[in-house]
Amino acid sequence: MPTNSWRNDLICIGGNCEARHRISTRCSLIIALAGGQMNAVALDPTPVAQSQHKPGRFSVTHKQALGLSLVLLAATIALYFPVIHHPFTNMDDMGYVYENLHVQQGLSWPTIKWALLTFDDNNWHPITWFSHAFDCQLFGIVPAGHHMMNAAWHAIDVVTLFWVLLLATGYLGRSFMVAALFAVHPINVESVAWMAERKTLVSTFFFLLALAAYRWYARQPGRRGLWRYTVVALLFVLGLMAKPQIITLPCVLLLWDYWPLQRMDTPWREPVAAGPLSQFPRKSLWWLIKEQIPLLVICAASALVTMKAQRVGRPQHWPYTMSIRAGNSIVAYVRYIGKAFWPSHLAIIYLHPGFSLKYWQVAAAAAVLLVITVLVIVGRRYRYLPVGWFWFLGTLVPTIGLMQVGRQALADRYAYQSFLGLFILICWGAADFARQKQWPKAVLPTVSVTILLVLAVVTHRQIGVWGDNLTLWSHAAQVTQDNWVAEDMVAGLLLTSGHHDEAIAHYYVVAAINPTDSGANLAIAIDQQGRGNLQEAIRRYKLALIEMDDPLEEAKLYQNLSIAYRDAGEIPQSAEAFAKMKKLRRMH
Repeated sequence: MPTNSWRNDLICIGGNCEARHRISTRCSLIIALAGGQMNAVALDPTPVAQSQHKPGRFSVTHKQALGLSLVLLAATIALYFPVIHHPFTNMDDMGYVYENLHVQQGLSWPTIKWALLTFDDNNWHPITWFSHAFDCQLFGIVPAGHHMMNAAWHAIDVVTLFWVLLLATGYLGRSFMVAALFAVHPINVESVAWMAERKTLVSTFFFLLALAAYRWYARQPGRRGLWRYTVVALLFVLGLMAKPQIITLPCVLLLWDYWPLQRMDTPWREPVAAGPLSQFPRKSLWWLIKEQIPLLVICAASALVTMKAQRVGRPQHWPYTMSIRAGNSIVAYVRYIGKAFWPSHLAIIYLHPGFSLKYWQVAAAAAVLLVITVLVIVGRRYRYLPVGWFWFLGTLVPTIGLMQVGRQALADRYAYQSFLGLFILICWGAADFARQKQWPKAVLPTVSVTILLVLAVVTHRQIGVWGDNLTLWSHAAQVTQDNWVAEDMVAGLLLTSGHHDEAIAHYYVVAAINPTDSGANLAIAIDQQGRGNLQEAIRRYKLALIEMDDPLEEAKLYQNLSIAYRDAGEIPQSAEAFAKMKKLRRMH
């Protein structure tokens, strides 16, 4: 036997294997990188236009699949290893870890009881609280251990995604490339480097397990597979208990039925035969929708709990009209696509444009989305096209801003699950395009490795942005426009570190962008009062009162305002401000 070949026992993942084959190591590697398919009959290094095999009846070498899993695991951990040197982030991490006394007690019964009942941080996610409490039990509140656990969760998600796709499609190389993009894409740095986003990592893990379990159930649906369906539902519930963002799982499962499981008996005629029927029983669309009803009931319950936790059930909690929110949502979709292909100017917060959003921007974005949608529908002979596209569109619906929570227009963390659809579309589409154009076998692997290396470099730099809070917020202020939240954070960090004049300069920037910001105007007022500019201080105090909603802080402000009026010789106004201060302190 040649030295570059060796005998392997082929295993059939999810099915039976009837033969043992001699496999060329060189050919196997080309297939893994180029997106080819391996089966029990032969090794075909040429990608096919359609997944023309029976899911669950393909074979790959055990060592090859496990080897690629280890590559993904090691590469992800190595890429994100620098996070162990990072501190906690001064946004949300305090509520989740270092100022949360319940979590710091570890996995004690009082903590478990609290986690199941609390709506702290405007969420009901007990599994996430359990995860943080477990970290505190292991590492205390030392940031390094917590950050390493986040990196480990991301690596686990990457490997799980690889196996979910491999088992469902039979494509080793394409599944590997999707998982690799997921591992190294810079958009995911926020979800890994930010401790408060542990919920995204954990919920995605259960989301992926639910996809795998659904394929297992699909082999034996109906009453006979009831307990398998129960496993799917349980995993879904656990994911929702980590973060309700995965509420779109039933819709993703319908896409999964269309491709790669091919259970869906479509009401339209396929332009080109989709390949041999899968081993899964074919069902009508209506039957598959009815199959999702128990999961939809779980969705409804989760939505009610989430709306109660985030207090968004009444319109007055939404800062913008429906037309403004819808317009931003349309533009946000296109901005997400842009960041998928050109991940630059990434920031911890992108402020909502509000009424500054132009109609032409919404119209142009809508046109882009419409054109892409038409193209994937026309090209539905390649079933992964509509699946990947509608996965991307659908999984972003809960966080796209139709029901606005917070000040953001979009967020990197919201792409963690939704970009999986784009990655599937891109990897399968690129492999099929290369086959149709009959590219040399070395081209696609070379391009793929180059893309992964470039993305890894950009991700490494983006991880460095999270190295300390001042760098994080300064970067956000630099790469976004009119970001008064980032400027305010920079000012506060400079002020606490003793750089008073630099901090005040940033507070002036905040006030120029958002004239009624209470924090910036209060800081400027105190500075001006100290410099003897009493009238300017009084004016700033009045501006600070407009949006101030903390009674104790308001009392302090009135005390300073009373002194400013007194020093300016305006005694009646001073007495009035002093009386308001006393009233607030009595009430609170």
